[in-house]
Amino acid sequence: MEEPQHSSTQAYVPSDEYRPEPVTKPLLPAWMDGSIRIGIHTSIAGDITSSLEIAHSLCANALQIFSASPRMWSRGPSGSNVADAGAQRFRDRRVELGLGPLVVHGNYLINLASPERVLRVRSIQAFHDELVRAAALGADFLVAHPGCGKGARMSSAIAAIADGLKQAARGVNFNGLRILLENTAGQGTSVGSRFAELQSILDLCPDIPLGVCVDTAHLFAVGHDLCRPAGLEGALKEIEQTVGLERVFVVHVNDSKAAMGSRVDRHEHIGKGKIGVEAFRRILNHPLLAGRAFILETPIDRPGDDRRNVHLLWRLVGITLKRTGNVADGFPVRRSKRKAAKKRGGTTSARRVKAKRHKR
Repeated sequence: MEEPQHSSTQAYVPSDEYRPEPVTKPLLPAWMDGSIRIGIHTSIAGDITSSLEIAHSLCANALQIFSASPRMWSRGPSGSNVADAGAQRFRDRRVELGLGPLVVHGNYLINLASPERVLRVRSIQAFHDELVRAAALGADFLVAHPGCGKGARMSSAIAAIADGLKQAARGVNFNGLRILLENTAGQGTSVGSRFAELQSILDLCPDIPLGVCVDTAHLFAVGHDLCRPAGLEGALKEIEQTVGLERVFVVHVNDSKAAMGSRVDRHEHIGKGKIGVEAFRRILNHPLLAGRAFILETPIDRPGDDRRNVHLLWRLVGITLKRTGNVADGFPVRRSKRKAAKKRGGTTSARRVKAKRHKR
């Protein structure tokens, strides 16, 4: 019997070829559906999940919160009521209510630009804790004030901020979280009143997910005349030429108690301050700002101020809120002027005719 021929050469089988699995693109958050996002800063007092209920009851579909006391040094990532309330329950309830984006605002005491060694170390640790808490809550953005140089040269302050961000970000699983640097009103030695300063920080931190939050009251305080269309266009042009509008994710919508160019940061109710309601109509409907979240940080001087400010923003974008009795049900719907007039009892001319007939 003839011996079988053996060979060290294997036959090529195409099915044996290694083919890596195609990389699937991560799904966009549910709230990024192209709809207008109007939000407001709500309280975390008591149970942090109550902040979601407050935002929903005000007919906001986005919100901003603190994850701990903003004027006290917290004791680690769990130095607040985040852990006690249950981060998972918070995330689940947020999905149920359809709220987004979720913006967390950083502690006011944090100063990454400080030349004082003790304050700087404490600020870096506190900002790291802010990142950990925000990620645990499933936040989309963490807004941070860049810091104050306290006499240091601007270039040194910018370098210190960038270095502080890098140190604070070590070991953090961002999981979709992005840090937003907020433009400032230009008070004292604060960094960030000029967008070129924010751009310098962004350039020094290419490996950290960063963006920008624009505050309207701060723009006005620095000298951008938002009362005029040309003033808004000028501000948007400066943003585009520096940080780029594509890196602006959130707009803090605040009127200003202080005059233009005052470099004083004092928020006022929409339409009650120096900027005026028509300016906000232009801001909310400007095509270059489409897709951003508009978050209110207006004061509550009287009961219902928060609701009035939220509802005014919806009206400025052409959306009327449905109501059941005296309580808004949280679902914004578009209505034409004719339909709205009909529901009130007819158009103005029709009501005049009815009034004349009644007199007869």
